[in-house]
Amino acid sequence: MTQIVHVPLDDRAYDIHIGPGLLERSGALIAPLLKRPRVAIVADAHVAELHLETLCKGLEKNGISVSSMTLPQGEATKSWPHFERVVEWLLAEKIERKDIVIAFGGGVVGDLVGFAAAVLRRGVRFVQVPTSLLAQVDSSVGGKTGINAPQGKNLIGAFHQPSLVLADTGILATLTKRDYLAGYGEVVKYGLLGDCNFFQWLEDHSSRAAEGDMEARIHLVKRSVEMKAEIVVRDETEQGDRALLNLGHTFCHALEAATGYSDRLLHGEGVAIGCGLAFELSARMGLCSQEDPSRVRAHLKAMGMKADLSDIAGELPDADGLLELMSQDKKVVDGKLTFILARGIGEAFVTSDVDPAAVRDLLTEALQDRG
Repeated sequence: MTQIVHVPLDDRAYDIHIGPGLLERSGALIAPLLKRPRVAIVADAHVAELHLETLCKGLEKNGISVSSMTLPQGEATKSWPHFERVVEWLLAEKIERKDIVIAFGGGVVGDLVGFAAAVLRRGVRFVQVPTSLLAQVDSSVGGKTGINAPQGKNLIGAFHQPSLVLADTGILATLTKRDYLAGYGEVVKYGLLGDCNFFQWLEDHSSRAAEGDMEARIHLVKRSVEMKAEIVVRDETEQGDRALLNLGHTFCHALEAATGYSDRLLHGEGVAIGCGLAFELSARMGLCSQEDPSRVRAHLKAMGMKADLSDIAGELPDADGLLELMSQDKKVVDGKLTFILARGIGEAFVTSDVDPAAVRDLLTEALQDRG
């Protein structure tokens, strides 16, 4: 049942394994990478409670010794203090360049641990074992690592590719419905940015996947990963095409900052809302039909997801306040925001040619709809 997607990046190429039961098989899959039979695991504390024993047993039955530490769950962990803790722990564990560090958790742990591996001894190898849907379809693939700054999200980091990704789809059964659907926001993004047939498949089958159908889950993870891998291979360090993967993210990152990176808005929820806003902006600019943003929002709502600013609880800044937060985005070039807009579902493109007044009007109306 396991599917494998290869990421052909020359001497940094790696495989992504997708399917159930990969924690139990982790030792057999990781052992060929090891120069000596030991690994260090940095895990999300909640994930560790549920799954660390299974991962450790999978490694130990192949003669691999394990040391581990845990980090608190949540976006606030992607910060200097926790980054410092991880680096100092890895140094205390005497992790060498040819050793393997395992990032075991969702996107927060994957991003932070990948960044720690990137800078430790100027580059230590690491393996991603993503446990959330969001991490399996997006953040574990492509080598973007980093932490947040008070000024904005992911402003401190490095490109550092993993040596292997093990996306155990069996683990998804332990996610809350909210966490699963937040990850699904990134899945929808892939259909919207480059594959209208995949978006059609999601409209027809994603409820089956949400209910736990393993074949459907493997397909949506695999197709998402294939699309990300294709784009990463074309543009590893985001000089051009890779920016397409940020569909919805310019709005999303501002909304995450406005809600204090708290559980008022999970990242994937912000991506879903941001995709709706990006399509609405595209329609207003005459780039796509008005039916497209309606179709996007209809699908998100059919899945029980957040789709509008009105779905975010609590206060939000006004349109100018949100625009100011957007101006902190790392995709700003020469003072101009980069947007990913669309000529239709599956036809996204990158542009800086957007009138800020149009964005302000869009946000003003979206905020008014909150009542």
